Amino acid sequence: MKTGELSAWHFATRQPVRVRWAGGLITQLEPAPAPPPPDVWIAPALCDLQINGYAGVDFQQDDLNADDLLGATHGLRAAGCAKFLLTLITDDWARLTARLRRLRAVRAQSAELQSAIMGWHIEGPFLSSEPGFHGAHDPALMLDPLPEHIRELRALTGKDPLLLTMAPERPGALAAIQLAAALGIKISLGHTDAAAEILAQAVQAGATMFTHLGNGCPRELDRHDNILWRGFDTPGLTASLIPDRIHVSPALFRLQHRAFGNSVFYTTDAMSAAGAPPGRYPIGKLTVEVGGDQIVRQPGKTNFAGSALRPVEGVFRAAEMLRCPWQEAWARGSEVPAKLMGWRNEIAVGQPARFCRLKLARDGGLLELKTECP
Repeated sequence: MKTGELSAWHFATRQPVRVRWAGGLITQLEPAPAPPPPDVWIAPALCDLQINGYAGVDFQQDDLNADDLLGATHGLRAAGCAKFLLTLITDDWARLTARLRRLRAVRAQSAELQSAIMGWHIEGPFLSSEPGFHGAHDPALMLDPLPEHIRELRALTGKDPLLLTMAPERPGALAAIQLAAALGIKISLGHTDAAAEILAQAVQAGATMFTHLGNGCPRELDRHDNILWRGFDTPGLTASLIPDRIHVSPALFRLQHRAFGNSVFYTTDAMSAAGAPPGRYPIGKLTVEVGGDQIVRQPGKTNFAGSALRPVEGVFRAAEMLRCPWQEAWARGSEVPAKLMGWRNEIAVGQPARFCRLKLARDGGLLELKTECP
């Protein structure tokens, strides 16, 4: 709704507030004149920097139209996520860039899509081709990043926010990171087995994030020296984690928070099976199987290919793993990722009326969720 009013408990302050909005903007935020129902809460809408597809729609296809993207957008909104980076994974460079160009043109057809798809995340093809580290990405399509690759991505996306995941050990990667940062492209390290000194040099060149740390690496690692330990030990990186209890175990999840402190945010890494029933789904050229356990499996292989996690479920699962109230986990799925991309995503006067209203059970479980979007 463009205009409205809500009294609820604020997720961060735990205090009763009244929010009024008009013309799609918050016009008033004040203490509630009377206590709202004890089970009604308000929190900023979730923001996900890595969405490969949703609600049966695979973003890695060449024939998507506005209705496809709107279907995925509506599914994400129903799960609490109002803004996201549409993510494209490793493919032939000409095919990947053509897909990006087409999707940007499709987004331009709809104000609703422009509001929801804030920008783009390109995960590959500048990744490690080593077994285990390339994950579900095709190692035969990996490339060494060249300056012309970076400039082409910037030209294709214009002034749109752009996030690029890269393995910094590839030849030319450090120079590419420096150029990308100068052009306003955010760089995240991932699908990498870079040495500690290379990780440090990548941060110095302008890298600021690490993509789904704990994944994009082999199941078995050297206990003395591996990419997890190196990632933990590299200052200057904010790590994204997939909080589904599948990609990262609860114990490792807690350790990652202790190592990174506040430099953690959540992503679903959702693919087309997220927000959809169990079955077979595409992700690019692959067909994957998703069971009732929500695990996305490549038939006959042990590695995962994205997730079937709904954004709001990710926050509540994160809270369970951290053994904390959901309110303490919420910002890592909403305010923190937005801030990393230079956006404001908060409940404040003058900001868009974009928030979640939640109704909770007595045991703290989620009963109802509605996402307001101007």
